[in-house]
Amino acid sequence: MRAGPHGIAAAAAWRRWLMLLALLACAGCATIKPGATPVADNDPFEAWNRQVFDFNESLDRNLLKPIAAVWTEALPQPVRTGVGNFYANLADAWSAVNNLLQGKPLNAVAVAFRFGVNTVFGFGGVLDLASEMNIDRHFEDFGQTLAVWGFDSGPYLVWPVLGPSTVRDSFALPLNYAASPMYVFNLDLLGQLGVWSLQLVNTRAGLLDTTRLLDTIALDRYVFIRDAYLRRRHSMIWDGEPPPDASRDDEDGAAAVPPARAASAP
Repeated sequence: MRAGPHGIAAAAAWRRWLMLLALLACAGCATIKPGATPVADNDPFEAWNRQVFDFNESLDRNLLKPIAAVWTEALPQPVRTGVGNFYANLADAWSAVNNLLQGKPLNAVAVAFRFGVNTVFGFGGVLDLASEMNIDRHFEDFGQTLAVWGFDSGPYLVWPVLGPSTVRDSFALPLNYAASPMYVFNLDLLGQLGVWSLQLVNTRAGLLDTTRLLDTIALDRYVFIRDAYLRRRHSMIWDGEPPPDASRDDEDGAAAVPPARAASAP
């Protein structure tokens, strides 16, 4: 195995955490009331999680956020968009595999075709031509696959540097990272550090405005991010359409299993 797995893990997990904040800001995140949601029942390690969360917040405030601000000033938006497209395109390849593992062959074919179009005609994915062709992105990771296979989420966890997770998502991390760009390309340690650093800084730069918004609307950032992460993962597992009787399945560890949608259209 090549060197640098901890650095790779940091990049991928920070990206998931920060992208979550952006999605919530665009989806009416103010409706999530700190301390009033049932997902608190799934956080038995809150005391420890809060300590790790504070460490991550300090790391972001003192290191990552300042670097991201400089990155934003130095590079125009089209360049930063192209960098983000490149990494998202590589994630599509792993999504195609997970769609297949979840029994969604049509989605798997669509995402694989999307990956091929952007890779061949979009300069390795720098240009997202597939979106212009109305080929949707069906993002799936191995944590979602484990949920479809019937694994409970387990308690909420916060990892140093890696950010929010659950027991189930933590078990999925090794395979998710094995499919990351740092492992796909045959790079030495210095190359791996460069690739994950570029992804990390570029993603954080795109979320500067979002985190400023969170500072004004979240009374308790830990509770807000915890509830947001768990609800977002719950929605992703059910492809955005959880049935009424599954409203708390992935929040408190209940064992309802989302059905595989083999006939879902691309």
